[in-house]
Amino acid sequence: MVVVLSCCGKQERQVTDPVSESLKFQPWEDTVQPTGSPAYLGLGTYAKVLCTAVFASKREPEEAFQNSGKLILPEEFHSSVSYEIDQEAGKAVVSIGDSLKRSATFYGDQGCIIDSKEGLKFEPVEVVSALPEAAITPWPMGDLNSSAVQGYNLGLLNQAVDSAFNPKALTAAFLVIHKGEIIAEKYGEGISKDTQLESWSMGKSLTATLIGRLIQMGRLTINQKAPIKEWQAEGDPRAEITITNLLQMSSGLRFPAHRDPQVTVPIPLLAHMYIYTSPMNVFDFSVNRPLEFVPGSTGRYRNCDPLMLGYILRQIVEADGRNYWSWPQEELFDKIGIREQLLETDIHGNFILTGFDYGTARNWGRLGMLYLNDGVWNNVRLLPEGFTEFVSSHASGWEKPIYGGLFWLNGTGELELPKDAYYMAGGGGQRTIIVPSLDLVVVRMGHSEGGAFMQASLNSALKLVVAAL
Repeated sequence: MVVVLSCCGKQERQVTDPVSESLKFQPWEDTVQPTGSPAYLGLGTYAKVLCTAVFASKREPEEAFQNSGKLILPEEFHSSVSYEIDQEAGKAVVSIGDSLKRSATFYGDQGCIIDSKEGLKFEPVEVVSALPEAAITPWPMGDLNSSAVQGYNLGLLNQAVDSAFNPKALTAAFLVIHKGEIIAEKYGEGISKDTQLESWSMGKSLTATLIGRLIQMGRLTINQKAPIKEWQAEGDPRAEITITNLLQMSSGLRFPAHRDPQVTVPIPLLAHMYIYTSPMNVFDFSVNRPLEFVPGSTGRYRNCDPLMLGYILRQIVEADGRNYWSWPQEELFDKIGIREQLLETDIHGNFILTGFDYGTARNWGRLGMLYLNDGVWNNVRLLPEGFTEFVSSHASGWEKPIYGGLFWLNGTGELELPKDAYYMAGGGGQRTIIVPSLDLVVVRMGHSEGGAFMQASLNSALKLVVAAL
């Protein structure tokens, strides 16, 4: 196999497989590069997040403006930003001064999308659940809890909840599920069990789940080469990238991110973040990237890999004649008691499940339970046998045992939990934690401005939860 590697801004041709040495491949440059000032790009994300917080999460505009949306905007601009909400148009506008403005508009079940002069390239659709009313349906298929909490140290559980709600952490929701039953639950001011909350990169684990559904349905296999037509030209080394590589974030695609060693450019100018800042086709932006590493050799936390899985998902679903926007509801959410999960898109209608996704704490708890139950729900296998073991096992391309298959691992003991714990994680302190040895799921969600204080608060709560069991 011939692989193009990037070094010091140049590309070099390296032969890694003598059998394929005769293949000829011409190196190419990235077709799209991040453009725009860091302030301009960061405002795009700020507008989108504020829009969703107000129109989907139903949060108060001033509270949402202060506590969410600043993740990508450089800190030196935070004190200069102002905002406007147009309730009638479903629009949020954020500004720095009179000349620098970005906006986003709410499109119902596709959420908020950053405004573009081009307008939308797809027709938004309504996503409807087929499930009966949650209030009269027993947990976990509904919200009716069947029994009071018994057999636990309630004093310790209450202390755990109090620890999770450290005021500086801006916790929005804390949910503990043990042996399938909710044993502790609390929400922040203005938040309820029905609030769709910012979830950020927990959507990567949701991507893995949707891919798992395709595998269980016989439409993919985990070890096959990625069926991406743009990578199939003769001599293109990307043809060697597998579904496993993409799930383990080890495709080798060059897609600079904030976790990469020696990052020196402003955060909004990283390809990893650029997809959140601009009205673009996120799949096209990701598919046209050169290789930096041999596929499978090097783990890097980069949005390109889950986006490419999303690209494959859309191609397969539409090839089957199904509605792409409704498919997750029909094939996953309805099957595990989730009536609404907001999956936002770009202007072309592509899900941006690397970060622009919103769900309730109970939604994420149900997803955690699906993994705790080895992908089986109500005696029906929704994920292939062995899939939960795959996503929760150390990916070979990662030096430390901290990453699996679009799930983080507790291999280095970051969490005050047994080492078999693994979890979905999102910016600003979003967590859905699965602990097989304790038959436990813990969900913690919060507003991004409190993210720096989340870890200590969460670990204090987790220690108390374990003691209460």
